[in-house]
Amino acid sequence: MPLIIAIVLLSALRYFEVGPVADLSWWWIIGLFAVAFVWFEFGERLFGLDKRKADEQLERARKERVSKTFKK
Repeated sequence: MPLIIAIVLLSALRYFEVGPVADLSWWWIIGLFAVAFVWFEFGERLFGLDKRKADEQLERARKERVSKTFKK
């Protein structure tokens, strides 16, 4: 997520020509888009981060169901 925020921030600064980012080539920003794409398509799957997030959400939902059931 920090990578996406950096890309959006750099794109906005470059578009509005603010500060030293005004002279930055658009190719650097497009390169960051490519890095983000590769990370989210392949990197997360390679390291199992996508499954871990899904497992954590399922575990959290299970714990909430159990706590609601036994609070009565």
